[in-house]
Amino acid sequence: MTFVAMQGARFRFTSGAWPCLAMLLFAAGCGVSAEPGAPVLQDPSPPRTGTVEQSLESGNGLSFNGLSFNGLSFNGLSFNGLSFNGLSSSAFVSWFRKDPVLADMVMRYVVHCAVPEGQQRTYADATTRQSHTWSGGLGLAPAWANGKPATRVEEQVVSACLTAHANKYGMRVPISVLGRRADGLAIPVTEEEAKRYQWKESCFFGNLFSGKGAFVGSDKGRLKPRESSSRACSVMASRDDKGFDESEEEARTEDPPELEGVDRRHCAPLVYVGRCERHCVMDASKTFYKSCTWNGVTYQPLTTRMDERNFYKCGDGICQPTEACGEKNDYLSCKDDCGTCG
Repeated sequence: MTFVAMQGARFRFTSGAWPCLAMLLFAAGCGVSAEPGAPVLQDPSPPRTGTVEQSLESGNGLSFNGLSFNGLSFNGLSFNGLSFNGLSSSAFVSWFRKDPVLADMVMRYVVHCAVPEGQQRTYADATTRQSHTWSGGLGLAPAWANGKPATRVEEQVVSACLTAHANKYGMRVPISVLGRRADGLAIPVTEEEAKRYQWKESCFFGNLFSGKGAFVGSDKGRLKPRESSSRACSVMASRDDKGFDESEEEARTEDPPELEGVDRRHCAPLVYVGRCERHCVMDASKTFYKSCTWNGVTYQPLTTRMDERNFYKCGDGICQPTEACGEKNDYLSCKDDCGTCG
């Protein structure tokens, strides 16, 4: 799996944009429009004038399985009571034309999560004579990618993928995504990826498309007092007051004060559920979680890993987006980098 080049700028996603997209997309995959003359999602044809192609980037010629840049705005995850039935391609056309720049960014994530690497999906607008091409990546939804309605498990793993790629700062941060596709095949991991991305971040699960919600749990990684990350709603949920040096048994089980209400204040609709091990079952490979249960419903999750070199550190001389002025030097208030307030 290769790197996905996401925009660093923040986009505002309206709650109405995603439901229309999701209901349409997963009703019948990337099939042909039922209405004559309407724009379609189709297998890509050779690029022509006006084509906008969003391709994958690889680092140093290497292909990193499951490795991609996150950056999807949390506003884009405001799914409300979604259904996968009853919409035609004309609904997608209407949704896309309301904000083509926003829609293009959203589709990059959807196609990257659902469609296999090496495949592309193209949307051609007959009115504007412009086409948009998006490249596949993780291939989590093979049935939908082949033109069939999405299965329940596909809804779950694509939901997990989208939430794993959400970043409230809209920044590019590489993450390693581990787990299984909806058909049971594991996302392949290269030896280099496994070596570089060892910091155990989070588990993601839920079903945005059925209205069940989206959930994140903290894995075994712990941030140091001066460390922070733009992946605030997942990495910050991994903070523990007792630091790295203590064992999992010795570390306290309560969530630290700064996490209280974090989902309500900053990360809605993503809900923090505590430690992954409380709700999830580890796969036989011992590298990712195979299932997570919340409120009596069991989901197929995805597990994320990070490279510790991508963390911010108070005292590095740069006032990072996660840091602020103040009198302390920690992950929130960094006097050394941001100065004092006022």
